[in-house]
Amino acid sequence: MGEEDDMADFIVDEDDLDEHGASVRRKKLKKNKSRQAPGVTSSALLEAQEIFGDVDELLQLRKQGLDSSEWRERRLEDQFEPTVLSEKYMTEKDDQIRMTDIPERMQISEESTGTPPIDEMSIIEESTWILHQLIIGAVPLFGKEGQDLSINREDVMRFLELTHVQKLDIPFIATYRKEQCLSLLKDPEQHEVDDVDQDKSEKTPTIKWHRVLWAIQDLDRKWLLLQKRKTGLQSHYSKRFEEESRRVYDETRLNLNQQLFESILKALKDADSEREVDDVDAKFNLHFPPGEVGVDEGQYKRPKRRSQYSICNKAGLWMVASKFGYSAEQLGSQLSLEKMNDELEDAKETPEEMASNFTCAMFETPQAVLKGARHMAAVEISCEPSVKKCVRGIYMENAVVSTIPTPDGKIAIDSFHQFAGVNWLREKPLSRFDDAQWLLIQKAEEEKLLQVTIKLPEKCLDELNKEFNVYLSNGVSKSAQQWNEQRQLILKDALFGFLLSSMEKEARSLLTSRAKNWLLLEYGKVLWNKVSVGPYQRKENDINSDEEAAPRVMACCWGPGKPATTFVMLDSSGEVLDVLYTGSLTLRSQNVNDQQRKKNDQQRVLKFMTDHQPHVVVLGAVNLSCTRLKDDIYEIIFKMVEENPRDVGHEMDELSIVYGDESLPRLYENSRISSDQLPGQSGIVKRAVAVGRYLQNPLAMVATLCGPGKEILSWKLSPLENFLTADEKYGMVEQVLVDVTNQVGLDVNLATSHEWLFAPLQFISGLGPRKAASLQRSLVRVGTIFTRKDFVTTHGLGKKVFVNAVGFLRVRRSGLAANSSQFIDLLDDTRIHPESYLLAQELAKDVYDEDLKGDNDEEDALEMAIEQVRDRPSLLKSLRLDKYLESKERKNKRETFEDIRRELIQGFQDWRKQYKEPSQDEEFFMISGETEDTLTEGRIVQATVRRVQGGRAICVLESGLTGMIMKEDYADDWRDIIELSDRLHEGDILTCKIKSIQKNRYQVFLVCKDSEMRSNRYQHVQNLDPYYHEERSSLQSEQEKARKEKELAKKHFKPRMIVHPRFQNITADEAMEYLSDKDPGESIIRPSSRGPSYLTLTLKVYDGVYAHKDIVEGGKEHKDITSLLRIGKTLKIGEDTFEDLDEVMDRYVDPLVSHLKAMLSYRKFRRGTKTEVDELLRIEKSEYPMRIVYCFGISHEHPGTFILTYIRSTNPHHEYIGSFAYCTVKGSSSLVACLLFLSNLWLVLFGTVGRNDYRNSGSRDGHPSGLPRPYGGRGRGRGPYNSSRGHEGQDSSYDAPKWDSGAKKGDDGWGNFPGAKVQNSPGREAFPGGWGGGGNESGSGSGSGWGGGGNESGSGSGGGWGGDNSGWGQASAGTDNGGSGW
Repeated sequence: MGEEDDMADFIVDEDDLDEHGASVRRKKLKKNKSRQAPGVTSSALLEAQEIFGDVDELLQLRKQGLDSSEWRERRLEDQFEPTVLSEKYMTEKDDQIRMTDIPERMQISEESTGTPPIDEMSIIEESTWILHQLIIGAVPLFGKEGQDLSINREDVMRFLELTHVQKLDIPFIATYRKEQCLSLLKDPEQHEVDDVDQDKSEKTPTIKWHRVLWAIQDLDRKWLLLQKRKTGLQSHYSKRFEEESRRVYDETRLNLNQQLFESILKALKDADSEREVDDVDAKFNLHFPPGEVGVDEGQYKRPKRRSQYSICNKAGLWMVASKFGYSAEQLGSQLSLEKMNDELEDAKETPEEMASNFTCAMFETPQAVLKGARHMAAVEISCEPSVKKCVRGIYMENAVVSTIPTPDGKIAIDSFHQFAGVNWLREKPLSRFDDAQWLLIQKAEEEKLLQVTIKLPEKCLDELNKEFNVYLSNGVSKSAQQWNEQRQLILKDALFGFLLSSMEKEARSLLTSRAKNWLLLEYGKVLWNKVSVGPYQRKENDINSDEEAAPRVMACCWGPGKPATTFVMLDSSGEVLDVLYTGSLTLRSQNVNDQQRKKNDQQRVLKFMTDHQPHVVVLGAVNLSCTRLKDDIYEIIFKMVEENPRDVGHEMDELSIVYGDESLPRLYENSRISSDQLPGQSGIVKRAVAVGRYLQNPLAMVATLCGPGKEILSWKLSPLENFLTADEKYGMVEQVLVDVTNQVGLDVNLATSHEWLFAPLQFISGLGPRKAASLQRSLVRVGTIFTRKDFVTTHGLGKKVFVNAVGFLRVRRSGLAANSSQFIDLLDDTRIHPESYLLAQELAKDVYDEDLKGDNDEEDALEMAIEQVRDRPSLLKSLRLDKYLESKERKNKRETFEDIRRELIQGFQDWRKQYKEPSQDEEFFMISGETEDTLTEGRIVQATVRRVQGGRAICVLESGLTGMIMKEDYADDWRDIIELSDRLHEGDILTCKIKSIQKNRYQVFLVCKDSEMRSNRYQHVQNLDPYYHEERSSLQSEQEKARKEKELAKKHFKPRMIVHPRFQNITADEAMEYLSDKDPGESIIRPSSRGPSYLTLTLKVYDGVYAHKDIVEGGKEHKDITSLLRIGKTLKIGEDTFEDLDEVMDRYVDPLVSHLKAMLSYRKFRRGTKTEVDELLRIEKSEYPMRIVYCFGISHEHPGTFILTYIRSTNPHHEYIGSFAYCTVKGSSSLVACLLFLSNLWLVLFGTVGRNDYRNSGSRDGHPSGLPRPYGGRGRGRGPYNSSRGHEGQDSSYDAPKWDSGAKKGDDGWGNFPGAKVQNSPGREAFPGGWGGGGNESGSGSGSGWGGGGNESGSGSGGGWGGDNSGWGQASAGTDNGGSGW
């Protein structure tokens, strides 16, 4: 340590030198006593200290209120990262927003829109535009487009005046200016009915989402942006036109440009949408293209591509284009019926004659000139705003959308797929897309699963062509017809070359915008339903006792052990009182020690609950373990009530345990704000606190995650929310929370004592994150507030912000002010705005005087009246408000007086929906993590077998739900299954369909038999689009079905955690592709589609021929999926067991490959298919007719099997030889064994002709060709000789080895002839065994065999052979995309 101290100042900074140049030891930073600054948490201070060093000086200056620009520049800009300053709202821009006396959200909006105009004409013009947009459904409000909202234009005008001129926020207008915009406050979805006065005063109002006001504000913003863009474009156009005019010297061209410019400015002025402004801009850029300015001044011109129109224009073809007749502008006015032009007169000369006068080097012929001129005319028509507006109207009203799946889509999209309802739409009109369906279509098209067409029906196209016929002349002369032909070509090019394609792009954009608006509204509805719910209410809640209104909550989060299950006790204000960890409470073991630990935990929880007396227990619902944990807690409660009735309060008798959703608490657990609010606490404690607080105050808990990090955006509220941007989602979050917060109100004194309750402050009317943070710091510094006036005098709110916010801020005896004796005005704890205090006092006094039947002139009569009517609400309830207002001549203030009366009866009454405990369905989906879309009957799922008991298998789904498979649901041949455990084992992974769901028991019944898996009984048909028409003629062919099976196998493909040079995580198709350019005998080991307990060996037998062999893994741990994905401790192929893959390669694969290569190099081996080899033998037989010619070939149908083909007289005969199987028999691992087998086979086939040793010549057992069966064995296969009877043959007198000659029962004599199959008759071969073949071969046989490549479906009963009776094992009826079972 001493050395370290001596070397501490070895490196000296330049600043650490005294005036003589000597080094000065730098003063060490003090890290201990940091002065706490108001509004800064200790954890934030500690974090800043670690990052930036000593922050005491900064905090001290901040506390003193130093605000000199010099200090700020030196300390903040230099010492902090810009992102940090931005997050903490400490930039100069943030300070300016804080200081400006305009609502914060209004300031942020005006940064992009500019200051709105406040003159009467502008407001009238804007209100007309907004009303039109609302009527045509430009903003989705209540679902159906064009719904009659009964909105008055005068109300819209007044709303604009209140926002633009008086700078009032939406919540203020909706609450305190109701009379000025009543038609904007109605919500058709709520179907409100006006009641009589008494009913209305007694009826509790409901919380409202003022969607019309928000829609008008959104349209106001769009209008202002539109006007800002039009103003900017007008300035740009004027400047650009002046520059262009200086470059043109042709008088005719100048006049034409002048006319074009004037028409463009007029069109720009008339444009009332962004789309129409785009049209005007396109026209201007066509006639006045950018990029030409500055050349004359000696500036460099950036090279750019010149359009065909520009080339034609430069060549002077604009004069030719002008001679075709109507200009584009004239055609537009004709189409829009604005102005009827004079009848078109044709030129006397023909088009070619006229065009010959304009030929040039670039356009050498009249035809080329006409073509260029036609192009110019077509482009001008397609860029004319009035023409586009006409075409747009027809197109958007009549265009239809059709979808059809691509080949990949037909495979991937099943009845439960996300795109299932949109893959076969037929001619659905654009106007009928009223939800998010288009977003799914768009996504499917991007993924190349759908082909989408948008077009006009033929009938509408014909009508559009008729509309454009005004471009043609009525002349009948030959010249007129020639000019009309040119015009028709122009129209065709304009319509089909430009207009319709651009309209399709616009239609796509429109559909996307409309779908996103609808989705955003749905997103807002889900959030609204979550935050508009009130806190949990105690069963015997005393409403008058405000402090006890909120419940004491014990929150519990299940833990797997690390972390342990955690209990957190919260007081009625949401502050943590105590924490308890219980690691053994949920143990299910019968071990004595475990039982004792569990009992100890139960006692600790019992004491925890007895000490703190919670009103409710909330349990985070994450998995099935929570259901058992709930039972454990109930058991503790019952024990507590039984054993200690005196220690338990009366409210504990009916203590409820409710489930809480952990999705939001998990976001809080990982947020930065949780570390600030709960420093030093573990993650599970933070999560449990959030679960409890969400029950106490859902609004505050949601608002907590709306800080700079905007963690709220990670809260999954809609399955399609990924189509929305973060800004779009947060805009909706802000809209919903502003409405809810201001209708609920904020208890300022309570929030001052409990920081987390300040979270909704930023959503109070007039405030925002910056103003709210400043106000919070000021409130915390002072500690308490006793009157609403202090918000202006003490806490620095500007007058306009104060007016907007004060009515929603409650000032009452809570928090630190609870025990204060200082006077607090009762009206400050109501929603009554200070501007209406006199009206409230007047109303209370009138009601009080009416009750006393006399006047009361005392000075404090007003205050006494308010207290009296508060204590006796019946006085106000019996008031006939209409008569009262008539007597006071204040009928125009009816809504205001109604609100005042309600608030005088009970201030800040909670209008939110009452909390309801989750229903059984909601509990099920919370605990399972599934939704109604992801878990339905008929959906295909994967299940892992946990245990097999009698006639049922108990499985677990990926979500943790229990799955049950009964024996009759396992396989179609379930009657043949003696014990289900013979077929199923622990750890097997099955692909099943959901048969039924039992939500109360958290289990599903599954079915996996082939008939049900192929069945479409559970086809998803609910809510099917009326335009959905599946083309039955386009249903999948056999090849498509096979391809679908491959895709499904790839979908369920599980990569394995195995490292070996011969292993790769690839599918069967990929394995065959990998081996395609390798030599025969090359192999690879890959995962099996049968599940993680199997591997598959894929071997290249020959070019285009691949065989697949299953390797069964054993000795696996089934505790989790990771253990299953590792390689097993033992590997089994048939009856042979191997320790690892190296041994498999050495003992099994290498001998197999060596014998394979020996067979391929044998002199009698012939290449080609069976037909080609037959032809070669016929040629050889014709050359040597006296010989019995023979050869060996590869069986392409049954990989791993050779064909012995021979011709004795005329027809070829075939014998299938499973030589691979033979060559791997123990003790026969050399080529000699193979050749010995072949020589004996030869003797059997040819050396016994005419002998009667077998005594079966001519019998049923004899070969059709006259040859005896080898060893008397009966042929196998699908032919007429496919008998299941065994045959005991006599031993040959030849020296053939005896291959398991004693046939056992069930072996069917197959042991007598290993790996061979005798042909029944030419062309009717039956295959008993060998390796499964490639392609779409479907083989059924009794022999042992390997499943084939492609979609081989093999079923067979095992036949054993070899000296030790070791068999290949029994084949299972399974499909393996590229390999089936043996």
